[in-house]
Amino acid sequence: QHVVLYPLVAKSLRNIAAGKDPLEGQRHCCSIAQLHEHYSLGYPDLDELQKNPQPLIFDIEVLKVEEPGSYQQDPWAMTDEEKLQAVPLIHQEGNELYRQGKVREAATKYYDAIACLKNLQMKVGSPIPRSSAVLLSVLGSLYRPILQEQPGSPDWIELDQKITPLLLNYCQCKLQCEEYYEVLDHCSSILNKYEDNIKAYFKRGKAHAAVWNVAEAQADFAKVLALDPSLRPVVSKELRSLEARLREKDAEDKIRFKGIFSQ
Repeated sequence: QHVVLYPLVAKSLRNIAAGKDPLEGQRHCCSIAQLHEHYSLGYPDLDELQKNPQPLIFDIEVLKVEEPGSYQQDPWAMTDEEKLQAVPLIHQEGNELYRQGKVREAATKYYDAIACLKNLQMKVGSPIPRSSAVLLSVLGSLYRPILQEQPGSPDWIELDQKITPLLLNYCQCKLQCEEYYEVLDHCSSILNKYEDNIKAYFKRGKAHAAVWNVAEAQADFAKVLALDPSLRPVVSKELRSLEARLREKDAEDKIRFKGIFSQ
């Protein structure tokens, strides 16, 4: 088929495959205007096809056959209502995968659920004042989400409170995958908003301990005990483990550097 707009479609499909927004970099205009605005679609083969359109033959390969009703949309393809309904199901699927020991697969599910809620959170807002409405009519819809988003609004907070347990589950998976710096970032982001979140302190403490941030780990574990003294046995176990690792490290360092200053 002679498909003039195929390069733009192909770019969207490649964005989807990479987990990006399929409309990234696009605006409401014709394909030629898109090309002139961006000068490149980001792929040399698509740029060439855009400049020199030609008949194409498409081979479609069937990857799998699914039972009726079993197909699940990707989050980017869902409506807002579908995203909200899908989150508990995706959360449950993540929990089941985690119980089965499929930690990376569970992390992907938690990530998808978080993405759904984050997308909804960006759209939360209050009625737009008349002055802003006039500004929007001039600037176009591109700036609408920025003007509408209300981080302190009740709806925004409600969505954020749904995100937090999912993010903590995601951090637990990342702990087991030994991706400690991602755990540090996410737990810190939670604690910047919710200073009394015990699980965030505990997981961040474990991540600090894993990367030898001893003082930070001890401070986080101390905060856990201050918030919930009943967790002393669990915290004590983590602190003993950290002390044992420090002793092993000191012993290894002594062997490694023995005689280095006498040479």
